[in-house]
Amino acid sequence: MIGIVTRLAGQKGADLIAEIGEELAKEDLSLIALGSGEAIYEKLFLDLAIAHPEKIAVRIGFDDGLAHRIEAGSDMFLMPSRYETAGLNQLYSLRYGTIPVVRATGGLDDTIEESTGFKFREYSGAALLEAVRAALAEFRRAEAWRARVRLAMSKDFSWDVSAREYAGLYHRLTAAG
Repeated sequence: MIGIVTRLAGQKGADLIAEIGEELAKEDLSLIALGSGEAIYEKLFLDLAIAHPEKIAVRIGFDDGLAHRIEAGSDMFLMPSRYETAGLNQLYSLRYGTIPVVRATGGLDDTIEESTGFKFREYSGAALLEAVRAALAEFRRAEAWRARVRLAMSKDFSWDVSAREYAGLYHRLTAAG
């Protein structure tokens, strides 16, 4: 199962999903999406769900509890953003053991490693589809997938880690002066 919880907008990659929606529906996957935003993308997602009710479920709107249940209950989490300065969902995904499939941009590129998720660089539907297919191929290799999930869940992005790094940098800089 692939989860998407997002603002349905071009900036968040909804246009890429529009490009490959029918191709995704042909893959061995289920897709569940929660979000709201631009009317064109809300309609696109709803149309995909109507055309493929056995594969795609969509809820327009936002519900924080449902958002976390989707993210925690999915095997993969899709974040094909055009740009993303920081992002939190990929961090939630890692904690839940839901492997992120992200566009390598901004905070997504900074926080997702090749060992903990799947990244694509080119902003295109074809590149996104290739990343999803790579993730699906690994998902079928159960032991490799479990190892990836364990590694993802072991990542620590807490403020404790950041505070120690900043304190260490401060001490190095003040000792050098």
